[in-house]
Amino acid sequence: MALGASRDVVRMRTEDKVVVLVNAERAKRGLCRLRIDERLRRAARRHSADMAQRGFFAHQGPRSMSPFDRMLAEGFEDPGGENIASGQETPASVVRAWMQSIPHRANILNGDFRTIGVGVHFGDGGPWWTQNFGY
Repeated sequence: MALGASRDVVRMRTEDKVVVLVNAERAKRGLCRLRIDERLRRAARRHSADMAQRGFFAHQGPRSMSPFDRMLAEGFEDPGGENIASGQETPASVVRAWMQSIPHRANILNGDFRTIGVGVHFGDGGPWWTQNFGY
């Protein structure tokens, strides 16, 4: 397997592990499992990479789209919310951080959400994490 391909596999496994952990939190509270949507994953990955490459940490960077506009641009027609994080080294640590934050926890436990896409970007100062939710 080529180096780039192995990095892609590691990234996808890392992202999918976040979804497993999010769904475990939801299951504890009797909420439905979220399905991975590749359009949401692409929007999340692009935002994580954008934050890393342009050196900002926000839902909307300078001269960039809002979370909802990014999801719509990927063809996802019913966006719901977004969580971001930076610096947590593992899926468990990022989910733990989100669950300790009231607004992030509210997104994870929103019973109306049905889909999720997680994007991680590895690099100096990171990793950068984005989690997009949809109806």
